Amino acid sequence: MKPAGAKRNNSLPKEPSSALELLMNEYGTAVLRTAFFYLGDRHLAEDVSQEVFIRAYRNWTRFRGESHVKTWLTKITINVCRDKAGLKSSSEQPMDPVLMKQPRGAGVEEEAMKRMEKTVILRHVMSLPAPYHEVIYLYYYMELSTTEIAEVTGTPEGTVRGRLHRAREALGQILKQEGMSHGSS
Repeated sequence: MKPAGAKRNNSLPKEPSSALELLMNEYGTAVLRTAFFYLGDRHLAEDVSQEVFIRAYRNWTRFRGESHVKTWLTKITINVCRDKAGLKSSSEQPMDPVLMKQPRGAGVEEEAMKRMEKTVILRHVMSLPAPYHEVIYLYYYMELSTTEIAEVTGTPEGTVRGRLHRAREALGQILKQEGMSHGSS
């Protein structure tokens, strides 16, 4: 598994339009899933995704490469989602980003079972307080480090680590009560 956000500015074209195409190909799905996770509405997530890449294009020459490209795009995505959050219905619940991928080929039943388990787990993650489900999503689904999570959320790294620890404990208790625990959490 490659590290999250392995590409830095110096490995991508300096010209914004060339960089944009590569960014969209490499990170388009991650941006869309993150927006979907935060907003729970596919159409709104698609709008956010477009806005993220427009902002990335406009700011590409100012990106200094001090963070990974994936981290930078995730931060933009979270900020756009937070801006748009007031526009969506408060009754909508965030959805499992895994469900956005369509199963293909052999092993459809096995894939469906894995997705169902992930959906159940994500439902429990979403029952946690917002700061906890945010760090769980960014850490496990987006594969960001605690340093990167601190950067994209504007939260001190110690706070991120504490939230991640407490979220794991709370999720472990929930899964244990549901009989889904596979040992220690």
